[in-house]
Amino acid sequence: MPILKGIVSWLTIKRMNEIDLFRQYPGNVQHDVMMSLIEAARETEWGKIHDFDTIVTYDDFKSRVPLQDYDQIKPYVERLRAGEKNLLWPGEIKWFAKSSGTTSDKSKFIPVTQEAIELSHLRGGKDVMYINEHLYPENRVLKGKGLIIGGSHKINNFNNESYFGDLSAILIENIPFYAEFFRTPKASIALLDNWEEKLEQMAHATIKENVTNISGVPSWTLVLIKRILEITGAKNIMEVWPNLELFIHGGVSFTPYRSQYQQLIPNSEMHYMETYNASEGFFGIQDDPNDPAMMLMLDYGIFYEFIPMSEFSNPNPSTLRISEVKTGENYAVVISTNGGLWRYIIGDTVQFTSTYPHKFLITGRTRHFINAFGEELIVDNAEKALKAACAKSCAEINEYTAAPVYMELNKQGAHEWLIEFEKEPSDMDYFTYMLDEALKSVNSDYEAKRFKNYTLDMPIVHSVEKGTFHKWLQLKGKLGGQHKIPRLSNNRDFVDEILKIIKNK
Repeated sequence: MPILKGIVSWLTIKRMNEIDLFRQYPGNVQHDVMMSLIEAARETEWGKIHDFDTIVTYDDFKSRVPLQDYDQIKPYVERLRAGEKNLLWPGEIKWFAKSSGTTSDKSKFIPVTQEAIELSHLRGGKDVMYINEHLYPENRVLKGKGLIIGGSHKINNFNNESYFGDLSAILIENIPFYAEFFRTPKASIALLDNWEEKLEQMAHATIKENVTNISGVPSWTLVLIKRILEITGAKNIMEVWPNLELFIHGGVSFTPYRSQYQQLIPNSEMHYMETYNASEGFFGIQDDPNDPAMMLMLDYGIFYEFIPMSEFSNPNPSTLRISEVKTGENYAVVISTNGGLWRYIIGDTVQFTSTYPHKFLITGRTRHFINAFGEELIVDNAEKALKAACAKSCAEINEYTAAPVYMELNKQGAHEWLIEFEKEPSDMDYFTYMLDEALKSVNSDYEAKRFKNYTLDMPIVHSVEKGTFHKWLQLKGKLGGQHKIPRLSNNRDFVDEILKIIKNK
């Protein structure tokens, strides 16, 4: 172990020097990334169509290549899934990460190349450990095992040579052999498709392990910890894993869960580190425990552009390079990657808290959404589900809004809906059931979080009196055509304000 610790310390020093380089010279590093991506894809179908041979500057790049979203690259993805090669990236793409869909699809499938796996996702995982080593040289993470809590979908076969699954499952399938000595549970459990079965097996398999670090989405991890405490009868998880010292989290905001984790892990030496690892790439790591902002990782084969949100709805919005962004402004993130995505709008918005180094906070989505538990519910999902529920229950809706109900120690999360009906359903329980079923049908991530009620309970639906939303807008001084009811919100501000109006009547 001392030899391993020495090797890790040496690699940490080496890597931190490289990180310091892009902290100081972000524009230069990003330009090199852009040109290396263009060079790699010159002979692909995409590279030939967009004349990559003649691209020399950033202005050339953005004039040749259009901004796009998933609906626009979907035809390429379908061809890649069928086994075609050299379309968006050289060679064949074997893996596709499944995530929640767009306005026209229940799920979307993001190409994951071998370069993206090795130079982005796995490199990001290594950097988490290097940064932790840099922050806490006396850490004992490598003296035990890391508990990796992945998604509940197994790897599924498209054809003989291409597969799809949750990103976490893809990474488990592709981690180096030596990493198996430092992780738990074994892959046969981690990749189980049935979440209920996996939860039980994971809980029993890890109870006797020396778990020093956990990686996972806060909501799913909380479910597992609670189950382990039920099995063991322990008062807190430190009684089960006394050497636990690091939780690497991401996917949803940690804020609603922090107090629960502090109760379940009563250890003043416990460290929490947020990461931003999406299907499209590994983007950010929290490098300062006293600063919630994450450092943008600029040398993972991802070229970044940013659209000011003030221009996002324009037909041809301007885009900025990393050297041109300012602090305190909201930007939509655009990426070109070694996964074959080109000027792709990922749908997340960020705000930089500093430059040199570039550190940021995730501020939301480019559309109204709820993503408190990783369900990524967008307005289009809500509209389709409400329409279906109304059709089944002979109801009609005037206005609505929805927000999350956060988990508590002995209570699951949920979505709370305030609906002003023009025609109220005769059976509200049936309406709620049909709304839930419709949401599952249009959003695979919501469907996964609702499985067996492990993360999300049934929706909570309130029928509010006609005029309630009008009164709320009036009290906020927002009456008028330009002001609209926020359909979905990732916090409870709007819902709680309206509930207060109802209560005070």
